[in-house]
Amino acid sequence: MNKITIIAITGGSGSGKTTFARDLLDEIGADRCGLMYQDSYYIDQSSRFDRDGGAVNFDHPDSLDFKLMGEHLKKLKAGEDVEIPLYDFATHSRLSEVQKFNSKEIILVDGILILSQEILRPHFDRAIFIDCDENLRYERRLKRDVLERGRTPEGVKAQFQAQVKPMHDQFVEPSRKFATRVVNQDDFQAAMEVVADTLH
Repeated sequence: MNKITIIAITGGSGSGKTTFARDLLDEIGADRCGLMYQDSYYIDQSSRFDRDGGAVNFDHPDSLDFKLMGEHLKKLKAGEDVEIPLYDFATHSRLSEVQKFNSKEIILVDGILILSQEILRPHFDRAIFIDCDENLRYERRLKRDVLERGRTPEGVKAQFQAQVKPMHDQFVEPSRKFATRVVNQDDFQAAMEVVADTLH
């Protein structure tokens, strides 16, 4: 098999990293490229979740199984397929089902905390950090969590202030120093096309 390239795509929650990753996938083509998500690796929180913006801090690294994610990245780099866990955001539980993920020539990894983790960084050949204003990130997260994850606006706001922002400042923002490219919101599309061109 040809050399497998793994690219981290990170930035704050609501920064546009998932849009960037999906656009890049579309540009490269699903035959050559796969996209995996940090969010699949949440540890089951169903017994601890109390309310929106409550005790469970989903933005802290301890809420995720990065050890398993690292093992999967190592296997994918070796050309092996893996079985990725499925997480249900409505019940905050890890499902019994898994999703098969095939190793491909290019693998994109989407997640806010992936560059903050020493156990993951050695697996990345490139790392893209999406820089985005905090107010815009909050507006996007509010819309997403209410529409897609059944959250309340009050809970989303409380969580952002008590957990999302502090964790961004402590873990996400400092991880930009490990990025090989920082993408500003203003040159989002142009940067995606440039990255795609280097992978063709």
